[in-house]
Amino acid sequence: MYDVASTGYEVNSTRGVFFFLKKRKQMHKMHGGLIPLRLPRFPPLAYCYPLPLHSHVHVRSIYGKYRKYSMSASRSMPTATSNVQQSQIKAKTTGTTQPVIPRPSASLVIVNERNEVLLVQRNPHASAFGGVTVFPGGNYDKKQDSSLRITAIRETFEESGLLIASPSSSTSRLPPDRILDEARFAVHEQKRTFQNFLDEYCLKADTDALLPFTAWITPAGPPKRFHTQFFVTFLPGASASKFTTGSKQERLPKPDGGQEVINARFVRPSDAISEFNARKITMMPPQFYILHSLAGILKSSRNTVDERSAVQALSLGSFGKMTINPVRLYEPGADGETILTYEGDETRGGSPGRLHRASVKMDKGGITAAIVFQRNFDIFTEIEPRAFEASTKL
Repeated sequence: MYDVASTGYEVNSTRGVFFFLKKRKQMHKMHGGLIPLRLPRFPPLAYCYPLPLHSHVHVRSIYGKYRKYSMSASRSMPTATSNVQQSQIKAKTTGTTQPVIPRPSASLVIVNERNEVLLVQRNPHASAFGGVTVFPGGNYDKKQDSSLRITAIRETFEESGLLIASPSSSTSRLPPDRILDEARFAVHEQKRTFQNFLDEYCLKADTDALLPFTAWITPAGPPKRFHTQFFVTFLPGASASKFTTGSKQERLPKPDGGQEVINARFVRPSDAISEFNARKITMMPPQFYILHSLAGILKSSRNTVDERSAVQALSLGSFGKMTINPVRLYEPGADGETILTYEGDETRGGSPGRLHRASVKMDKGGITAAIVFQRNFDIFTEIEPRAFEASTKL
């Protein structure tokens, strides 16, 4: 494969296509302005033709549209520039403030016995991710939460009414629905703490049932950023929930009056992705990524021991330890399209030819309208841990 910047050639082939960043002066200073991008969706092409350096080229994107890029005289093959680095350069040149530090938060992926996951739709008027379909979750509250696992359980209780907890002794019992609903709103309105509610009714949060399932950092740029730890758990299956023993009737999720979410429901991962692709719901890349990963595992009408074991294996392996800090290959154009690369991609410390990225389109409000996800390695056996060693550096 040719280095276009040093040879003056653009190379298209079945192995990939080179993209060039529009901001060539800024990127040339840092990396030379050249980013390799391999897209197997492209038709077979095998030709090269001379292009004078510093001229412009038009390159077709994954959506079939063409973008205009400037050639660079760099002679090195760079890696993708982090969003934080881009933001810091911009801050130095424009006098703007440094990137917002991400807030610690947690989110919980709940899988029921029908292999459906709990999804909630955020209030369209919410200050962050309005109207988006997400897993229940929220910000770590040092006054309420002793850990991110508690954050995930508390926020799930507030947003959906589902309580991932069990009696702390053989003589205590889960309170009736009326008490749970009252406590849910009281905790949400900060009229009482979550731990106080648990203590009053001799309950213990089922933190041991939560399995880590990747962490994500919001790219630099938005006024609000989050460092979110995702967890996954099963219902029934968190042993303390007693759903399988019949000691507690399953409480279907319900809206919380529009305070944070306006809809809550269980849906199969593959169906949620289909709804997103059909523009029936909106979703952000982390939720899409996790649903996509689960859809390949949770295929049965009722989850099996093998499926639960596979999810647990992901959690306990390199997948569960991944912290993903998405990096844009270029700023979105007028059509809102960009490429987000993830750690382990060939531009982010991965082996040559390795893809770990998503082509996304954003609407005018900054909400994701379309996602084409690419990952060409096995998440059970082929994750390269070295690519994630620096991913938590904000």
